Amino acid sequence: MHATLTSTRPVTANKPRNFRWRVVDIVVASVIGVASGVIFWAWGLAWSPLSAILTFTPGLEGLLAGGWLFAGVLGGLIIRKPGAALYTEVIAAVVSMLIGTQWGFSTLIWGIVEGLGAEIVLALFLYSNWRLGVALLAGAGAGVAVGLLDTTVSYAALDFGFKAVYFTSAVVSGTVLAGLLSWLAVRGLARTGALSRFAAGREGARARSGALS
Repeated sequence: MHATLTSTRPVTANKPRNFRWRVVDIVVASVIGVASGVIFWAWGLAWSPLSAILTFTPGLEGLLAGGWLFAGVLGGLIIRKPGAALYTEVIAAVVSMLIGTQWGFSTLIWGIVEGLGAEIVLALFLYSNWRLGVALLAGAGAGVAVGLLDTTVSYAALDFGFKAVYFTSAVVSGTVLAGLLSWLAVRGLARTGALSRFAAGREGARARSGALS
């Protein structure tokens, strides 16, 4: 009787999550960072003509900020380990800086702050929730970070109206360009099987199997 009760007792203990980085995590995060860095550099070249178009409302230049924020969110959504968002964003910043940007060494400082903006949001969800809403919040977090940094450093001398528009635009840009587009990119990569060694890819495979069954 005792043996029967013991064998049918439900197991409630959860297997602890492994947050240790694998070699494949480092390699893929680095690849994401390098590729993103090239895009960052190209986005920097496009910044001047694009921002000139947006000058009809001072501060709308913040809508372009998301072009430098997606690396951290994308890396965080794929690697799903503490530090991934910060790592990929910093690598991207370093690569764009080494290629050559008009902002020089400050690019690295901005990369650290932007990566932390996304990283903090993912940490608040204990690196366990990877739904669209969290991706949007991570992008918004990066937008808040760059919005605060730009309005207190780059545009410190400008009036409050400009800063308010810029900050709001940066958050919107981060939410859409870094949050939504990164989430869609992960789903697209998962469908190709490129992320089969990651939880994001396995979730995509299970979703496809469920849809086909």
